[in-house]
Order: sequence, then C-alpha cells, then structure tokens
Amino acid sequence: MTTPRKLHIKSYGCQMNVYDAQRMVDTLAPEGFVETASAEDADLVILNTCHIREKASEKVYSELGRLRTAKDEAARNGREMRIAVAGCVAQAEGSEIIRRAPVVDVVVGPQSYHHLPQLLAKAKIDGRAIETEFPIEDKFAALPDPKPAVIRARGISSFVTVQEGCDKFCTFCVVPYTRGMEVSRPVARIIDDVKRLADNGVREITLIGQNVNAFHGEGDDGKPWSLGKLLYRLADIRGIVRLRYSTSHPRDVDDALIEAHRDIPAVMPFVHLPVQSGSDRILEAMNRKHTAADYARTVERFRKVREDIAFSSDFIVGFPGETEEDFLATLALVRQIGYAGAYSFKYSPRPGTPAADMRETVTTGLDKTAVMDERLARLQDLIDSQQAAFNKAAIGKTVDVLFERAARNPGQIVGRTAYLQPAHVVASPDIIGQVLPVTIDSLERYSLIGKLAGHTPIAASRSQPAMTTGA
Repeated sequence: MTTPRKLHIKSYGCQMNVYDAQRMVDTLAPEGFVETASAEDADLVILNTCHIREKASEKVYSELGRLRTAKDEAARNGREMRIAVAGCVAQAEGSEIIRRAPVVDVVVGPQSYHHLPQLLAKAKIDGRAIETEFPIEDKFAALPDPKPAVIRARGISSFVTVQEGCDKFCTFCVVPYTRGMEVSRPVARIIDDVKRLADNGVREITLIGQNVNAFHGEGDDGKPWSLGKLLYRLADIRGIVRLRYSTSHPRDVDDALIEAHRDIPAVMPFVHLPVQSGSDRILEAMNRKHTAADYARTVERFRKVREDIAFSSDFIVGFPGETEEDFLATLALVRQIGYAGAYSFKYSPRPGTPAADMRETVTTGLDKTAVMDERLARLQDLIDSQQAAFNKAAIGKTVDVLFERAARNPGQIVGRTAYLQPAHVVASPDIIGQVLPVTIDSLERYSLIGKLAGHTPIAASRSQPAMTTGA
C-alpha cells in the first residue's frame, strides 16, 4: 500500500482563492496527496497568493523564507519537501519569484493550476524550478469533467466558481492582468458540481467570480445564460436551500438578477455590491463606469422587489487625487444606502495598473498617510455603527438559521442567518444541515444568541419560505 503524501495549502485573499485551493486538493488527490494542517510535515506546500492587498508580494517572500528552513530540516531528516507558489502573485511575478527564492520548485498561475501534477513531475525530473508560461487560457475549458469522487463536500456551505476574470479595467485593479478576461463555465458543469455537493450534504451554495454577475455561460439551449437564469435552475436542485453569489459589479445588475431575488426564496436577501467611492470624480478616475446616483438606483431596484434585502460593499480611501470633498461624498453615500457591513481599505498602488502612475497626493500640504488613516477611521466608524444597528435590530425577532457545526461553547450549535450573521443556540447536533427559526435574545459582539422557536424544520427543497424578518 502506498503511503499518502501530505499536502499543505496556505491561501491568501479572495473567495476565489479558497475555491482554487480546494480544487488543487482535488486535482492532487489522485496523485496520492492528502491535506495536512502543518507545513512543517508536508511533502508539498503550496502558497496560493493574492495580489490585491498592499505588500502582497513581500508577504509571500517572507513566508518562503520560513519554508526554506522547513525544507532544509526535512532534507536533513531524509525527506523531500517541494514548494509551489500559485495564484495572482505567481502570475504577475513568476520569474522574480524563482530568482529571489530558489527554494521554490514550481510557479503556477491561476489559469494553470490544473497542470500541477505534470509541473511537479517535470520539476523533479529536471531538477530545477518550473514556471508555467502563464497563457491566458480558458481554465474552465481546460479542466476535465470532474469525476464524482473529485467534487467533495467540505461542510454545509460550499463555494462554486462560475466565472473568472474581469473586462472592466478599473484603474486600481490587477485582476484583468492576473486572472484575464471574463470567462464563464458552462451551465451543465455547474449543475453537475452543485448536484454532487448536494448529494454529499451541502445545503448552501455561493457562486463566486471576480465579476460574478457578468456570468454568460453556455446553457442547455446552446445560448449564453445570465446569472439570474442560472439561479432559477440551481434552485430546482434537491437539497440546496440557500443560494448566494459574490462579487458583483453594479453595471452588470440586470432585470433577470433582480427578478431572481423577487421569485426565488432560496436566493438570500444579502448582496455584496462594491461601490469603492461616493465621489463621481473619483469613480471616473477609477474607471468604474457608474456614478453614485447610478449605484443608488441599482440598490433601489433590489429593494423594490425584496423589502428585507441588505447590502455590503467595498470602499477605497485615499485614491490618487481624493480631496476631503470627495471623501465626504463617500460618507454621504454610506449614510444614504445604510449597510449591514462593508470592507474598507487605504489605497495602495498595484504595479502595472493605471492608478499606480497617478498623482498620489490625497490633499495638498498634509502628510498623505496621516490623512488616509484619519479618513479610513472615520469611514470604518460609520460602517461599524451601521452594522451594529443592523445586528441589534434582530433582537426580539425570529429569523431563519442554517446550522453548520458545533460551536466552541459546549452544547451550542452555530449557524448563519440570511445575512451571514453567526447565530448560536443550545441544541442537539442533529440540527446541523437544517434551516430552523430562531428567536434572537441577545447580541455578543457580532454573534446573535437565541433559542429554537420550535417550528417544523424547513425542507431541503425549493419550497423554503422567505425570511420571517427584514433588515
């Protein structure tokens, strides 16, 4: 019997990287690899990198320095450890990684991770680091049809990638350069994945893509399907009680997506819709191709069909040329929309993007870093106050919760509401995988504490009722 080889993957950044890491595990399983939580005892370590955040590359090199020590220790003990760098930093800086970090055996971009077994074999034969040529290929077309044993459940909720890449070319963003143009998976393959996950106990699917609502995969009729049409089809799959999607671009919200929120109870009333800024001048400099008013109208289109819908968003503070007036426009938009939560960041230039060459001063005569820090703090205080108010409004109401696992406190089971709020109850583990009504009694930080309302469990079918409470 062959001894399994141990695989450790460390993922940075976005949900797409989480999904890609899972598929790397699936791709390498036939080669005899099994996951381990420790890098030190792994036979293969993969750093699945993200190029979005500040100093992303340096974090990778720092981690590679630590892995060099682990690799040397393994060699002293007569064990071979291989190291691969995958993801967007690999795509952007492949040759530089090999030059600066000789410890690396394979460098592979996000379009090519399905070639990992061949690349690892080639690196071993050649005795040198192997770098893919990073073709801008259709990764989804290149992947073979997954066998039933390959698409595995990893809990009650699961990501399924339906789209990758972006054609929008926002001036701050590296995605078009590292992930390529917008490519969508065929509908039939998405359905197969979701069915297999449902058969293995998954009850909630989150469809993901860099610009997920630009989905245009080929449907059963040979024509491109929209994300809305895909949601209608997935809602018919037995066992799936909740559907989500992320991340969306405001320009690609079409009528079919709005109607899916109106018509399909399984589609959760919680939308992540990044806006980045509330200033039209900054939005134009970002090449977002929408105004603040356009964004607000899109939000209202959702709210007209689902009164209980809530939103989260992304914001960039200190984009090149941002004035105090521009920043105040962002605060005004946040107050106008009212968010259940949001992510906010200080602008940091990404090499190769148009914004990296723009004037960086956020205001004349003052220290840029201090101004950005102060603005970010003001924005986050406002967002935090809105999130706290949103969570507090759940106290005394009954909400539907999909239970996922045992909580840290003995006897408690934790699940999530339609708005991804953690909710804890004292109950039997038998409720895991069920959607049950919970009366919320209190709030501890960001978690809701409640008790089962004693209603009949919601069936795993399209007939799931809508949330019993709104935002």
